[in-house]
Amino acid sequence: MATSTQSDEVSIQREYYRRTADHYDSSHMGDIGEHDVAIAFMMSQIDLLGIESLLDCGSGTGRVPLKVKQAHRNLKVVGIEPSAELREMGHAKGLSPDELIDGDAQNLAFADGSVDLVCEFAALHHIPDPTKTVSEMLRVARKAIFISDCNNYGQGGFVARTVKQILRAFGLWKAADFIQTRGKGYKISEGDGLFYSFSVFDHYPLISRQCRRVHLLNTAPAGSNLYRSAPHVALLGVK
Repeated sequence: MATSTQSDEVSIQREYYRRTADHYDSSHMGDIGEHDVAIAFMMSQIDLLGIESLLDCGSGTGRVPLKVKQAHRNLKVVGIEPSAELREMGHAKGLSPDELIDGDAQNLAFADGSVDLVCEFAALHHIPDPTKTVSEMLRVARKAIFISDCNNYGQGGFVARTVKQILRAFGLWKAADFIQTRGKGYKISEGDGLFYSFSVFDHYPLISRQCRRVHLLNTAPAGSNLYRSAPHVALLGVK
């Protein structure tokens, strides 16, 4: 059960989606960006891994399910999205009520190993307990999981990145984030609504324990050390 604080945070984010649903796509999809790179990479792996079913967590207006369906027409694709307004937009674009459904990424209503590939694009940094969501993705996935999301430690200039990485190395990042957000643990922006500090690398140990192969890809310009320099990262974990 969510605490009252978490309920308030969910309400803030739901209101943001309700208010922005009619122009959500135009404000979040422009020129080729990090998630376009990630989607293209993920789709290149579908035939290689023998993927026959896919679950997308936090589908918004259905961008990922629609793109995957267009490229792989025989694939069974389902997206979950808790915002009714965003689901309505996805249904209007051609996804059926069975292809874009209500759901909670922290408690996936799917059996263990029941979907070949479980993915998420830009959802984890909006979720108060991303570890639970990643655990759920691993539980439901039979063959692989795919994540395209932030690396907070690789965002900002050299000094800002270095400070964050040092704080994390000494186990002080959560305390610093608490102070930075004035105890809320989250920030709010007009472009992204309510979001939390998040890095794909914080969940790498959990994923690597359950996957025999893990591949990392920078989806925005970065140096050779992705942890230190990549603001956005895609991760493919193959079981």
